[in-house]
Amino acid sequence: MTDSSTIEKKRSKVEGIKERSNFLREPVATELKQDTTHFSEDGIQILKFHGSYQQDNRDNRVKGQEKDYQFMLRTRNPGGFIPHQLYLALEQLSEEYGNHTLRVTTRQGYQIHGILKKNLKTVIKTIVQNMGSTLGACGDLNRNVMAPPAPYKNRLDYQYAWEYADKIADLLAPQSGAYYEIWLDGEKAITGEEAPEVKAARQKNLNGSTFEQSPEPIYGTQYMPRKFKCSVTVPGDNSIDVYTHDLSLVVITNKKGELQGFNVLAGGGLGRTHRKEETFARSADEIGFVKKDDVFDLVKAVVATQRDYGDRTNRRHARMKYLINDWGVEKFKTQLEKYFGKKLEPFKKLAKWKYEDYLGWHQQGDGKLFLGISVENGRVKNDGKFQLKTALKEVITKYELPTRLTANHNIILYEIDRQWQEDINQIFRSNGVELDPENINHLTRYSMACPALPTCGLATTESERILPSIVDRIDTLLAKLGMAEETFVIRMTGCPNGCARPYMAELGFVGSAPNVYQIWLGGCPNQTRLARTYQEKLNIAELEQFLEPLFVYFRDSKKKNETFGDFCNRVGFDALREYAQTYQPSKKKTMKKGEKKPRAKRNEHRISVNEEWYQKLKTVSTEEKKAMNQIVAEALEAYFDK
Repeated sequence: MTDSSTIEKKRSKVEGIKERSNFLREPVATELKQDTTHFSEDGIQILKFHGSYQQDNRDNRVKGQEKDYQFMLRTRNPGGFIPHQLYLALEQLSEEYGNHTLRVTTRQGYQIHGILKKNLKTVIKTIVQNMGSTLGACGDLNRNVMAPPAPYKNRLDYQYAWEYADKIADLLAPQSGAYYEIWLDGEKAITGEEAPEVKAARQKNLNGSTFEQSPEPIYGTQYMPRKFKCSVTVPGDNSIDVYTHDLSLVVITNKKGELQGFNVLAGGGLGRTHRKEETFARSADEIGFVKKDDVFDLVKAVVATQRDYGDRTNRRHARMKYLINDWGVEKFKTQLEKYFGKKLEPFKKLAKWKYEDYLGWHQQGDGKLFLGISVENGRVKNDGKFQLKTALKEVITKYELPTRLTANHNIILYEIDRQWQEDINQIFRSNGVELDPENINHLTRYSMACPALPTCGLATTESERILPSIVDRIDTLLAKLGMAEETFVIRMTGCPNGCARPYMAELGFVGSAPNVYQIWLGGCPNQTRLARTYQEKLNIAELEQFLEPLFVYFRDSKKKNETFGDFCNRVGFDALREYAQTYQPSKKKTMKKGEKKPRAKRNEHRISVNEEWYQKLKTVSTEEKKAMNQIVAEALEAYFDK
């Protein structure tokens, strides 16, 4: 048995910062009043719980001068719900205090970038006064609770998903008054009354799951070992990547559409670290079924299990996925049921999962319409003839429309009367915004990137700024190979933390070093299977050279209606590598049905250069973002054209 002093010595530094914070007050409250441009390291950690990350714009760094400190604010909106007042407030705040853009997150919130420390209080206060919040959008506690964004009014299961996303968000919200003391001088939020059953469940001391007489009855002084993510969805709707959360609930109804309870999945999570094999992406496990009257007790029991047994010594090993992976599902269920006080029922059979993006015009189910708008990489901006920010402001102001944000960082406008449809179409058309999903580039439609450089402190390379050009290059390559109609899920991040969920993609790019990415293959279109690492390092200049053999193999050997991710998973990485190593572009041919794939011959036309010239060629390749064989070909062409 380990004594408490030994445990104390092993705790990570952040655990002490949380404990000394006086329930999230210090040192943020003190440092906010200081005439400085940034917070201390301790302040940065506590600031996250209030919904903000301290960043610096690396594009503006000047040697010998202070960093260009600025802050990102993230909103917490269960189910992605944004009332029209809140959107208009965020839009105005981004113009006055931010970088003139908004960014839809992959957890159905908004981020404002570029805020100065001196303006933080004004921005947060304005958000809260307009029916919003940033509390708990970051930090070691429950994050934004996700739910399907489709605003179906004739589907009770969708209504239940929204209702319980809201209630679970309330149940797990921090109860400390620090947020309102610091940012609103003690004023409480302008929100609806909390459901009585939620309040009762929070205070209920269920087999040691609650800290009695504490300002934080669920979290205590330590909060969670790391971030905790939840979702609520309906059977078949995987618009929220159901397997990637710490806890996911799936609505189960009877034949009359009445709520019976929820299937429970747990242990998903995607963050990892390069060259640290003890860190890994993991998909959630099926845990069981809980009746509707017990769901809040179940959620508390899951949180308490992770809170009390999650790793507080190594933050890289602190997510619940590691606890379940280390213990196994049965041991986890045993401890969970001790807090819960009863056995879970067996997991109910579900319909097959399908990814939906809900782009374009749809029937809402009550005579009104909703409109899904594609937002490339989630960036709401004005750029030349593309004036998405202007169009959204005009439409939302004119018709006072609520919105829902999607997990693929798109936007849904709803409660639209039919007579408004043509006017709304015209407003977006006149601002250069395409509304017909069939006219949106098919690769762009299913792609995502995290913000990465220049503001994310964890990014090692580009993501959002480079992905459009990567998609263009892939599109061009597919057309060259006679595969222009092919589409698949592409996701890119500037570091291995996985904010854009690249580990569920059919083709995932994970930043490893400047212009260098780890490549993941084998995910599926409906996000039900983890991808795997195919190549540790790829210089993005060599993208076409790398992808061409894989695409040709896929083109010539796929089964009917098989997707790229499913193909890669079926044939296996050894077969992919063997084909790529022996691939000869001049010898490719289209396979006939039933024809056996011939072994690709090695390219006999190779040119060798000494090591010095190879390194020079590699340097130019990196600087010019061109494949080495392309540079050699251009040089030879210029030589023979003399």
